[in-house]
Amino acid sequence: MGVTLARGSRTGLEPVHASVLDTVGTTPLVALGRMFPQPGVQVLAKLELMNPGGSMKDRSARYIVDTGLADGSIPPGSRLVESSSGNFGVAVAMVARLHGLAFTCVVDPHASPANVAIMRGLGADVESVDEPDEAGGYLHTRLARVHEILATTPDTVWINQYANDRNWLAHYHGTGSEIADALLVPPTHLVGAVSTTGSLLGCARRLREVCDPLEVVAADAVGSVIFGGPGGRRELPGLGSSRVPELHSPDEIDRVEAVDDATAAEACRELLASEAIFAGGSTGAVVTAVRRVVRDVTPPARIVAIFPDRGDRYLDRVWDDAWLDRARARRVAARPVRRRPMSTTR
Repeated sequence: MGVTLARGSRTGLEPVHASVLDTVGTTPLVALGRMFPQPGVQVLAKLELMNPGGSMKDRSARYIVDTGLADGSIPPGSRLVESSSGNFGVAVAMVARLHGLAFTCVVDPHASPANVAIMRGLGADVESVDEPDEAGGYLHTRLARVHEILATTPDTVWINQYANDRNWLAHYHGTGSEIADALLVPPTHLVGAVSTTGSLLGCARRLREVCDPLEVVAADAVGSVIFGGPGGRRELPGLGSSRVPELHSPDEIDRVEAVDDATAAEACRELLASEAIFAGGSTGAVVTAVRRVVRDVTPPARIVAIFPDRGDRYLDRVWDDAWLDRARARRVAARPVRRRPMSTTR
């Protein structure tokens, strides 16, 4: 007896997708009652780390490229170029591969070797810069290389996730809408990591349509300049920035929690031990921010935390004991020295 195979889309009741891109989104919400057992306070994690490319960046990459192809701003057969610390690069490489587009990703020494290997396996050209910028990171150096590629390579399109409104719109229509539609009781708090700020702003804008009031909390990196702090050394990719993104809208964010590398990594390990969720560095920063918020809230409270990345891309950092020891040493060295006041009597 012959079998007819369906192609191209879901058919009938069979859950068959045309490509892996159709599996982006519809990520689960999970209660974190073991890690946060406080009475009257519920913490829910939106597991964006379960997207097929390993992070919530799959949403913005798919939305930006799909809409760009639809309106002609990304011509068929063109080359995409972007600066990325890793996860967005993987997401764009996946989308570009399935749409038949070339892709050049500019990374830096902090990019995860796993992410670089995945991008190359997907056919992307990966270039790495090694000169730190004046803010202590590599973003300005990466962007300078992007502009060189645009000036010298024909038919290139810069995605520019830091300024592209389709970045936050992907999460307004995607992540934020899924949370709003899923919860019968709206959240009182939204906690998310920031780099371009697009994911947190998109979710906040959608949720504020149904949640009143809603406190929006940004988990940023120590050493990030997004909210006006001094630039400094950061080793966890995808968290914080050495420039203020064009998308940034500080009036829409109510609270900022700066998290250092070691504290984020420790939170990742605690999350795995308590909830069996294997997450990456940005998620650890979100967990840390949630812990600080929980200390201050008055029950009843419902906190939604966006977990953006999974742990397998951080085996050489978050999950490496020697790296964590070095990060802890940097944390101790960065603490201000408390001196006793000088006595005026003898």
